[in-house]
Amino acid sequence: MLGCINLENEAVAAKQAEAVKGKFQYVIFSPKGSVEGVLLEVEREPTQIVFDRHDEASSLDFETLKKGQNLVVRAKRQSPSLKGQSQHPVFGYVRLVSIDGRKPVKRKAAKGAAFAGVVTRFNYARHGEPNGFVLDNGDFIHTKPRGLAGLKLEVGDKVSADGEVRPLKGGGGRVVEAVRVNGKRVKA
Repeated sequence: MLGCINLENEAVAAKQAEAVKGKFQYVIFSPKGSVEGVLLEVEREPTQIVFDRHDEASSLDFETLKKGQNLVVRAKRQSPSLKGQSQHPVFGYVRLVSIDGRKPVKRKAAKGAAFAGVVTRFNYARHGEPNGFVLDNGDFIHTKPRGLAGLKLEVGDKVSADGEVRPLKGGGGRVVEAVRVNGKRVKA
C-alpha cells in the first residue's frame, strides 16, 4: 500500500523501506488491466514489487524497460497474504531510484494487438499466486488462480481465449477475462 505516498507519510515510509536491487523481468497486470507491479530477479530469485491499488502513476516508471535492465527500487517487505501463499518475496513500492545507474524518465506505452498467441510468461496476483498469463503479442489472459491451475499451461504453449475483452491500461494489449482457453471452460 505504499505506491502512492503523501508527503506527510513519505519520511515514515522511507525509513521502513529498503533498497531492492535486481534485474527487471516484466510488469504484472491486475485483472482489470492496469499495471499493478513488476517482477525483478534478485540474486537469481523472482521478487515481486506491487503498487498501491489506486496508484496508476507509478507504473509509468516501468513502461519502457527491457528485460534485464538493472534497477534499484525503494520498497517495503509485505506481510503474508490471507488469500494464499506467495511463490516469492513481495514488496510494496515506494519509488524507483535508478535504471542502469541513471535517474528514471517517465514515458508512454505502445498500442496492442489481437488476443491469441503463445504463452510468454505467467502473471501473478498481488499476493504472489499465478492468476493468468501474457501472450507474445502483449495480451493478458486473466483466468484467476483456480482457473489457471485447471488449464495446466506452460510457457511456449499456443493458446486462444474467449471472454470479455477490454484495453490493457499502459500495457500495449488487451485483457481477456477468460471464459474459455483453447476451447476449455475456465473454472471460476
